[in-house]
Amino acid sequence: ERFGGDNLISLATAVDSTPFVRTVNACYIDGSFYIITHALSGKMDQLRKNPAAAICGDWFTARGAGEDLGWFCRPENAGLAARLRKVFAKWIDNGHNNFDDQNTIILRIRLESGVLFHHGTRYDIDFTD
Repeated sequence: ERFGGDNLISLATAVDSTPFVRTVNACYIDGSFYIITHALSGKMDQLRKNPAAAICGDWFTARGAGEDLGWFCRPENAGLAARLRKVFAKWIDNGHNNFDDQNTIILRIRLESGVLFHHGTRYDIDFTD
């Protein structure tokens, strides 16, 4: 309910004990956050070296693993890409993304565990069940 649309979240990665964090647009679907990014970006280089990732936003934190789902326009990504086009409609075609470039990919952060605060109640979530 909270993250099913276009959300700004912090995405953290780490390589050789050095942390990195950045704000990304992401959408939550069935236990994962999805992000449109470039395969040659720093975050993807870091996730190739160490797939561990953490996210934070709007009274929610979680950890999981990053997974490159490949080119946004791959036939296997058609259903997800259509959904992301709707969610990110305000900016997806603003010239920042080049969907002809096969390095424009979908990054999936598959969540493992998290903590959500809702109206003063803490919920510890295990996404692996």
